[in-house]
Amino acid sequence: MAGMPITSTTETATPDDAAAVGATLARAFDDDPMMRWFFPDDSSRQEALGRYFTTIFTRQYVRHGVCERTGAAAAFWVPPEGQPQAVPDAETIQELMSILGDRAGLFRDAVEAAAHHSPAEPHWYLAVIGADPAAQGGGHGAALLRSGLAKADAAGLPVCLESSKPSNLPIYEHFGFTVREEFRLPGGGPTLWAMRREPRSPAGL
Repeated sequence: MAGMPITSTTETATPDDAAAVGATLARAFDDDPMMRWFFPDDSSRQEALGRYFTTIFTRQYVRHGVCERTGAAAAFWVPPEGQPQAVPDAETIQELMSILGDRAGLFRDAVEAAAHHSPAEPHWYLAVIGADPAAQGGGHGAALLRSGLAKADAAGLPVCLESSKPSNLPIYEHFGFTVREEFRLPGGGPTLWAMRREPRSPAGL
């Protein structure tokens, strides 16, 4: 990307990147319908989102998933073998409940509802992907998507995700995802679209 001050080259995210990853994703998800439902207070959302993403990164995904970042984006992927472990333990749940405050019950119900819509077959799961809005158009999200999808394709496995942001659906569809299900989170929550992408040969990515 000529002229881009922030590189869109993908690299593995490590625990040392926790603060930067948390801050990036907090900015990326500030307008996400599901995150606005979990964190409705405009004045505290950025700080709460930063704590939320830092917590799940350090305690779940960097341990049991494939975490990658660019200079302005991050993505958390979970291959099949990591999915049984990439669930929050009791200490993590307690920390998340503290961050969510009086929205903790809604969050718990949402996680349980989404789990019921997860396919049973082996698949790669794209848990989180987001780019800093200031770097929009810089190819950061696309670079992270291509990197993770290439790994799933090499394993010959489909990829699944959920999105609560309608404007993101065409982006995912561009990369081969299709909507397999639409459902609303309990408690008056937003609509989620469950999407799936079949594996491709490397030349087809």
